[in-house]
Amino acid sequence: MAMLSNLDLIRRVPLFSLLTNDQASAIADSVVKRRFRRGEIIVEHGKKSNALYILLTGRARVLTSDSRGREVILAVLQPGHYVGEMSLIDNEPHSATVRAEVQTDMLILGRAEFARCLPENSSLSYAIMRGLVQRLRSADRQIESLALLDVYGRVARSLLDMAEDDGD
Repeated sequence: MAMLSNLDLIRRVPLFSLLTNDQASAIADSVVKRRFRRGEIIVEHGKKSNALYILLTGRARVLTSDSRGREVILAVLQPGHYVGEMSLIDNEPHSATVRAEVQTDMLILGRAEFARCLPENSSLSYAIMRGLVQRLRSADRQIESLALLDVYGRVARSLLDMAEDDGD
């Protein structure tokens, strides 16, 4: 990662794109940069979190596994994506594991800073809500696919969803 200031990094993250300079500066003063090695766990299913993790560079997989260790990839995170907000909002453990697929740089915003930022930044609150709604719609599509489509239809729907995600 080039030697950019935290403010420069914040400005590159879509989640923070609508913040004023003062709001972005306050968040930039609160975040910590961290590098995760390939294969390193960023957040672990079932563990409580105290932070929002924003992917700057690299790639990470969101996954879950069964009792036999078989993994299912729920999503692949690219720069600009974030995780951990659900646990920060409802104070419940993580619903999935996130593992760095390659060397990955993250910005980490702690629980106290996150809680302070939301009421002060309605555009940030709205962006978080919008992201949660997108995930809920995606989960609805997956449930619909499992309930109503045969295996070929599910594969076709998955391929279309992946193509749509790559188009963002």
